[in-house]
Amino acid sequence: MSFAFSACLAILLALAALGMPIALAMILAAIGYVGFSGQDLSLPAEQMVQGLYDNFILLAVPLFIVAADIMNAGSISDRLLKFCVALVGRFRGGLGLVNVVANIIFAGMSGSAVADAAGLGKVIIDMMRKDGRYPAAYAAAITAAASTIGPIIPPSIPMVMYSLISGASIGALFLGGILPGLVMGGMLMAMNYYAAKKRGFGLDEPVPMRELPKLTVNAFPALLMPAILLYGIYGGVTTPTEAAAIAAFYALMLAAFFYRALSARSLYHVVRGAAMSSASVGLVIGGALIFNYIVASENIPAKMAGYIDGLHASPIVFMLVVNALVLVLGCLLDASTIILVIVPLFIPAAKALGIDLVYFGVIIVVNCMIGLITPPYGIVLFVLNGITGIPLKDMIREVWIFVAALIAALLVMIFEPGIVLWLPRLLGYKG
Repeated sequence: MSFAFSACLAILLALAALGMPIALAMILAAIGYVGFSGQDLSLPAEQMVQGLYDNFILLAVPLFIVAADIMNAGSISDRLLKFCVALVGRFRGGLGLVNVVANIIFAGMSGSAVADAAGLGKVIIDMMRKDGRYPAAYAAAITAAASTIGPIIPPSIPMVMYSLISGASIGALFLGGILPGLVMGGMLMAMNYYAAKKRGFGLDEPVPMRELPKLTVNAFPALLMPAILLYGIYGGVTTPTEAAAIAAFYALMLAAFFYRALSARSLYHVVRGAAMSSASVGLVIGGALIFNYIVASENIPAKMAGYIDGLHASPIVFMLVVNALVLVLGCLLDASTIILVIVPLFIPAAKALGIDLVYFGVIIVVNCMIGLITPPYGIVLFVLNGITGIPLKDMIREVWIFVAALIAALLVMIFEPGIVLWLPRLLGYKG
């Protein structure tokens, strides 16, 4: 490891420890690297601009953000919630089940855990804590855990980022996330049922079955969005970026004209908020592109691959070690940083061990989503604390059972790759 790279890492860690946004920390660390190595100081800007403009697929990120924000602002999430209450609200721990099922459905529209938590979070938490039916912290904890399904079931912003740094097929990654997302949902529902039975949560008043057809019809246009996305991408009709544009347009038509729930003023705020979120994500990606150039210049991926090869580790041992590391890092770093900066170090070793990059990517994204609800970082917990006022320490106390359920789901996927690869291979993926 050269002095320039050591200095770069030291600058990055020091600035991050001081609380500087990770994107800016990466950019300043990169400037330090080129300065110490005697290269042109304009190199970081060149790498950022070229990287952002050369990757058409990155346009999918702001488009998926717009689609999710329109869904939240246009009352579409409320209609989906009513449908889920009628569907599964009658069972023990019913509103907990509603929470998970609603997030599974909404996952097919947003691609972001934070968007799911912010969109569905306050409404479903208020429903669960009404009249003391569920402890407020428990309602927030299961909402946070269920929101992690959002980036697993397509569309998925983290998978777009992983595709950027690995070259793996975005279509195969999207397909590969469907069954894992359902496995995560199943684990969370099982844990919710166990907690409801153990803690004596009462049965919720069921919605009469005669109302289910009406609620289904009301929610059906929104339920079509995942089908439209999947058909567009896997039917060869659109690229993932074009599918994202269609998703945003479809959400706009639904909210503004079909449901008549989105005013011009609301649309302005949606577009403004989405632009700010997209700029923030774009800055992180730009910083990571610079950092990836530095990592490649230092030949670190090849060195890492050689080191792993020298250990003679089996693929399953490699997967367990890498995922244990990512679980720990997920407590301290955001998912974008892990995917864009840390994961590229392991991709050459994964290739050398014959590990499918779609399988590897989906597992890593699932792992990173668990990090969104693990303290001290736990950004989804901070979001829910901000919109509900429920004390953070109470949410942390309740969330651990759901973290355990998600880690169990992660282990199932690691030991059974078919959960990830069955659907992509069924539809023609050759990996």
